[in-house]
Amino acid sequence: MPDINKLAEDLKQNYDEIKLKVHLGSKEAQDEWTELQERWNHFESQANLKKSKEDLGDAVEILGSELKDAFTRIRKAL
Repeated sequence: MPDINKLAEDLKQNYDEIKLKVHLGSKEAQDEWTELQERWNHFESQANLKKSKEDLGDAVEILGSELKDAFTRIRKAL
């Protein structure tokens, strides 16, 4: 199981960087970004970014992985 705190930190950094660039991106990237914002909010609420990895469970780990993949797709589209 990866270090959830590190994963959350990396995702937060990606989220913040992409958020600044998205408004210059394509409509497709903007649409995906809108959806990702909802998923990011869900991830933050579930992870609470302060809980231990034992409390997070497999669902949050999967969601984190999906967010990472989506960030990569958006970054490539920009």
